[in-house]
Amino acid sequence: MCGITGFIDYSPGRSEAEIRSTLTRMCERLSHRGPDASGSWIDDRLGVALGHRRLSIIDLSHQGAQPMASPCGRYVIVFNGEIYNFQALRLTLEKEGGAPSWRGHSDTEVMLAAVSHWGIEKAVKALVGMFAFALWDIREQRLFLARDRIGEKPLYYGWTEKAFLFGSELKALMAHERWRVEIDRNALTLFLRYNYIPAPFSIFKRIFKVLPGTILSIKVGDTSPPVDSSEPLAPVTYWSLRDVAAQGSANPFKGDEQDAVSELDRLLREAVRRQMVADVPLGAFLSGGIDSSTIVALMQAQSSRPVRTFTIGFQESDYNEAEHARAVALHLGTQHTEMTATPEDALAVIPRLPALYDEPFADASQIPTFLVAEMTRQHVTVSLSGDAGDELFGGYNRYLLTENIWRKCGWMPSSLRTAIGGAVMSLPSSWLDRGFGWLAPQANRYGRKGQMHDKLHKFFSLWSADSPESLYLSLTSCWKEPASVVLNACEPGILMTNPEVWPALPTMFEKMMFLDQTGYLPEDILVKVDRAAMGVSLETRIPLLDHGIVEFAWRIPVSMKLRNGKGKWLLRQVLDSYVPREIMERPKRGFAIPVEAWLRGPLQDWAEVLLDENRLRREGFFRPEPVRKIWHEHLAGQHNWSYRLWGLLMFQAWLEHLPVQVI
Repeated sequence: MCGITGFIDYSPGRSEAEIRSTLTRMCERLSHRGPDASGSWIDDRLGVALGHRRLSIIDLSHQGAQPMASPCGRYVIVFNGEIYNFQALRLTLEKEGGAPSWRGHSDTEVMLAAVSHWGIEKAVKALVGMFAFALWDIREQRLFLARDRIGEKPLYYGWTEKAFLFGSELKALMAHERWRVEIDRNALTLFLRYNYIPAPFSIFKRIFKVLPGTILSIKVGDTSPPVDSSEPLAPVTYWSLRDVAAQGSANPFKGDEQDAVSELDRLLREAVRRQMVADVPLGAFLSGGIDSSTIVALMQAQSSRPVRTFTIGFQESDYNEAEHARAVALHLGTQHTEMTATPEDALAVIPRLPALYDEPFADASQIPTFLVAEMTRQHVTVSLSGDAGDELFGGYNRYLLTENIWRKCGWMPSSLRTAIGGAVMSLPSSWLDRGFGWLAPQANRYGRKGQMHDKLHKFFSLWSADSPESLYLSLTSCWKEPASVVLNACEPGILMTNPEVWPALPTMFEKMMFLDQTGYLPEDILVKVDRAAMGVSLETRIPLLDHGIVEFAWRIPVSMKLRNGKGKWLLRQVLDSYVPREIMERPKRGFAIPVEAWLRGPLQDWAEVLLDENRLRREGFFRPEPVRKIWHEHLAGQHNWSYRLWGLLMFQAWLEHLPVQVI
């Protein structure tokens, strides 16, 4: 795992020393991603610079150092990630006569040989792994940027004052002396809706994210940026989740249930085995849930010694899963390490979040994710994670909630549903809590315990949806009309809001999983894990995101994912072979912290400063009226607005700590 950065400088006359000084500064901003070594490659004639920070995982010798040039002399690469099938690719290249005289045994060297032998697109299609890389073609004077299929590894790019920049994190781009930033208010509306910024957008104008499963290229040789710098580069798609979902629906798995269980077990075993290869200490996160327990069980089944496992617990019982992780670890016989985090531990992370995440990001589970990563790094350099089980196998409560709501109320005219919902939400909160308290056990099936009036407001706010698709969009939105909060902004359209480009899937359940796999998974879950772990120089690997498993998951029917009101049926059947069901059977809880209570307690003063009305007016990004309204209602206990407030606070904290002046 590493950090990569670089640029193409279109200004004439810059010396190699000047270019190197800039590149060194950009690389230093990524030292946390690669504390072991730094490298650079420069062509001062063309103004091309590639930089690399190394976290040594495979081939710890200097033979694995980057930037790395191909033996044929045509290509130079900087690469972040891991290629899990590099040893098999190496043998294939040797058989086909495409192997050079190997210098070491790194996956980077194999990638370069594959590109030299097959060309970039065929080579990338052959890779199994997580990656983001920049490849410079010396002969064609063309820079390629590519990202793995699902989006495990980040890669930003864009233009600023006669320079094209790229890097693993925005902080590297900001270190370029020509950086001139302008916050994209339209992207800010997306952030308020989702609490993350969907690709290809970033928080800055003219700076974009490479889409998962794509390759971008830019030809050098002109004295100015060769494209309209206000638009992202046109991608070449080498792997499409949309196509995978459509093909899986058209060509479903032919075997019976036992065949499916056996096949998933085989695929998972293979993915876990490949991802356990490292020349440094390795372990796994263990929450005690279905996903992480399955990964750890398969690791232990293929290991001759106890696997290192790590979990974090909290003093608040509603947020503590440590005892469940401990039970799984005891059954599997892992070498288990556990930390009980205090509120003080969690609160101490908050000032670090703007620098960790580089752009506004507001999934509050970023805090415990960082804490468990920080603890884990004290013992190992690589940790496997159980993320993605919910998205691939239908584990989220919102899938059931959306279908249940639409089944019960979708037959009503939209005007009637809107009227009923408005009438209920106009009632005093105390009336709702008393009159509908008997529904609490049913309501708590879909989330944590909370005040009944909050749950009813959320439920009836969904009633005005005119389709299950718009209902799901509403359910996954923090602010329903974010452009009314952000000044001088218009919310851009994205895949989530354009059903015309969704694959033709037979059920809403499958459509929701597709949307989560293209949005929430890469832009929230994977960002959260990558930045938290790399912030402490810890590499994370996610076996469930092996693209063979993703493709298989789309071939199995919904009946093998959802059964008896529970998701992840097939994954549970695999786990049953390794861990007794009585250890695993409990309500889904998730990885969270008590933000609602903290905003009324230890975080209140901090939040009040960031949400001060005069400050909001002076900064000019948010209309103060709706912000102050929900802040007062939250403090008074009238509503739980913690999700909306956390997004506002994360933007305000990010803006406060931004190292350069903004427009």
